[in-house]
Amino acid sequence: MTRTLQTRLKRCLHMAAFFALGLMLQTATALAKDLVIGITQYPSTFHPNIDSMLAKSYVHGLTRRPVTVTDADWTLQCMLCTSLPTLENGGAVLEKTPDGKDGIAVTYRLQKDAVWADGVPVSVDDVIFTWEVGKHPQSGVASAEGYRRILSIDRIDDKIFTLHVDRRTFDYNDLSSLNLLPAHIERDKFNDPAAYRTQTTFDTAPTTLGLYMGPYVMTKVETGSFMVFEKNPRWWGKAPAFDKITVRVIENTATLEANLLSGSIDMIAGELGLNVDQALAFEQRHGDRFHVQFNPGLIYEHIDLMLDNPILADRRVRQALMYALDRKVISERLFGGKQPVADTGVNPLDWVYADDVPRYPHDLRKAAELLDAVGWTRRGNEVRKNAAGAPLRFTLMTTAGNRTRELVQQVLQSQWKAAGIEVRINNEPARVFFGETVTKRKFEAMAMFAWISAPESVPRTTLHSEEIPTEANNWSGQNYTGYKNPDLDKILETIELELDRRKRKAMWRELQHIYATELPALPLYFRANPFIMPPWLAGIRPTGHQYPTTLWVEEWAVKK
Repeated sequence: MTRTLQTRLKRCLHMAAFFALGLMLQTATALAKDLVIGITQYPSTFHPNIDSMLAKSYVHGLTRRPVTVTDADWTLQCMLCTSLPTLENGGAVLEKTPDGKDGIAVTYRLQKDAVWADGVPVSVDDVIFTWEVGKHPQSGVASAEGYRRILSIDRIDDKIFTLHVDRRTFDYNDLSSLNLLPAHIERDKFNDPAAYRTQTTFDTAPTTLGLYMGPYVMTKVETGSFMVFEKNPRWWGKAPAFDKITVRVIENTATLEANLLSGSIDMIAGELGLNVDQALAFEQRHGDRFHVQFNPGLIYEHIDLMLDNPILADRRVRQALMYALDRKVISERLFGGKQPVADTGVNPLDWVYADDVPRYPHDLRKAAELLDAVGWTRRGNEVRKNAAGAPLRFTLMTTAGNRTRELVQQVLQSQWKAAGIEVRINNEPARVFFGETVTKRKFEAMAMFAWISAPESVPRTTLHSEEIPTEANNWSGQNYTGYKNPDLDKILETIELELDRRKRKAMWRELQHIYATELPALPLYFRANPFIMPPWLAGIRPTGHQYPTTLWVEEWAVKK
């Protein structure tokens, strides 16, 4: 072969490789016009203010926008509003309430181009209607307290409104929890407030365009299986990169991983995907094909206790349950130390964290002393019994199909058995567990799940005695344990009124001390979210708190 022929052949091969590469990139880009995401839970409802479930928040991040939100830098910012009102810029003004107390007036301006996907402008009418629904005692919203605090709303014009609030709180301009409802669609559904949670269009016709005002609208839904989202033609913000996003629900995490490897899904959401132990193993095997990012955050894995249960109503039993556990072993052996032991619901990443609260190291002798004192005695290795011969037995529930939670359950069951405590496991699909069992306080003893919060998030809705869900309040509130403590109630009511950060931190310390002593729930560990993404996907920035990455979906893109 001559030198000239060799040169020509090399050029041809280079050109062929170049065109092949170009074709591959073109094909990858074309395929990337659609994105398929895998998550492990299906929402119990699509109504933004009824029930509290991360799966719902995740998909609503694609279709809706809050008035304000805490971003990935843990800074409060506007989304539906144009600029954040403050006392310094005059957007917020101190005032007296009609009964002479210290209140505040906060004025917001909605984005002028913001419209619902059916073309109706997002307006102050929606704000007022949402407030009316939220404050109604029969509406069944998850957290009604924020709505009840609003004394009145002044309509300045279609886009400007002023809230008159009955107290001055340190987070006075945070309106993240007021998730707007489209008045033109939902008002008729609210004619019977007690029936509203079953009549809302969000669940009876969730593909109705006018329910959404984000970058995407929901166009197809298969209950328990998947949701399809397509570009909102009336979206008023930055255009998103993907024409269609499908969110597939695969409750079994092993099956979720298999679907990623087979190409049935493109990515696994960090918020609702694999747990740390699974992600570490996945990274070792497939780190060359996927980008795995571990993000610590304000995610508190714990066990809510049913305090109506007369056995668990005794604080000594709750403390014994803690001493019987070796949570350090769970953290190190199951999670490689990436998910640290929790002492309360306040994460060390949060500036209000107190490092001197009561702690419960593994101590079987201490657990035995507490249980003996209560009358739960033991012979040999038998299950402890009371004077009537009844065994010390509880049922532990969590979301079915979550491999790591089920593994943790087995470890907890074994550790409690060593202390003479019998624990039975009874798990349910997430939409049933959260939609019925937890929300309506149907669990007998223990419910294991995670709370996800924003920085310095006062846990009033989960701990205040007025926030216990009942049939009478249509299951509003998130104090699923039924915890009642006047001292803690007082702290919860006053901590948010303190504007001085130093004084507020001291109050947070007292709150954590009460929590760690009383144990309305059993702290387990703080979770880290593993985000598993294809190498061609850019722009996903984990937040580390309750607001999901999907709220910034318009920043997601295909790498070039």
